[in-house]
Amino acid sequence: MSLGTVAVTGAAGTIGSVVREALRPDAARLVLLDRVPLRPEAGNEVVHTVDLRDAAAVESALAGADRVLHLGGVPDEAPLPDLLEANVLGTHHILEAARRTGIERVVLASSNRVTGFYPAGHLTGPREPVRPDGLYGVSKVAVEALGQLYADKFGLSVICLRIGSFEPAPTEPRHLATWLSPRDAIGFVRAALTAPSSTRFVTAYAVSANTRRFWELPDVTDLGYVPVDDAEVHAADVPGDLPDDPAAVQAGPYAEPGFTLRHLRP
Repeated sequence: MSLGTVAVTGAAGTIGSVVREALRPDAARLVLLDRVPLRPEAGNEVVHTVDLRDAAAVESALAGADRVLHLGGVPDEAPLPDLLEANVLGTHHILEAARRTGIERVVLASSNRVTGFYPAGHLTGPREPVRPDGLYGVSKVAVEALGQLYADKFGLSVICLRIGSFEPAPTEPRHLATWLSPRDAIGFVRAALTAPSSTRFVTAYAVSANTRRFWELPDVTDLGYVPVDDAEVHAADVPGDLPDDPAAVQAGPYAEPGFTLRHLRP
């Protein structure tokens, strides 16, 4: 199906670059936003150099879009003021632009790190209370809350994807549970962009069909995509072993105090 005009923020990023190429054939127009300059690579691409903290620039760039895939922001642990500006305020500007310009679907990139303190032996679902493993996870909790607010209060159709470990192949033991392959990432994004317009708000884990995964796969009635890849295929090539303690936290090293302490005032 034609995707109409799709806007992608963070289009120069690791996931954005892969998704850009995959969506290009099916989009009437692909509007690409990033704070670093981009060049059009096809006749249906339009590029904008935009800082997501600039609400007016965001709204101007998104004008005329049918759907938005919001990938932009700080992608890992950082000082809280930086995360609030880039991730929370930036997302607010995206949602507000969608409300003001009549965009029908917003897909928000959340993260598995919103539930990183659940034990590895617990298959975690998207309706369970959040347990963020750091300040980055906290910022993504706020992103999801903003999406829920705009769905409930203003009637936007919002889908939050809690993205797993996006890599060409697993490279560390934790990835055997958390891996999101490029093929499955594209599948989840496409499903989120094209879910029925009656979908008001959905939160789903975007993770490959890993035998050892920590998270529930989305219900096909919420998001019509079933992942096809399994990190277990690569297990023999991954150095080390996945910790076998079911009480160990899912986030692994991300949950260690030192991971966050270096971003706090001494």
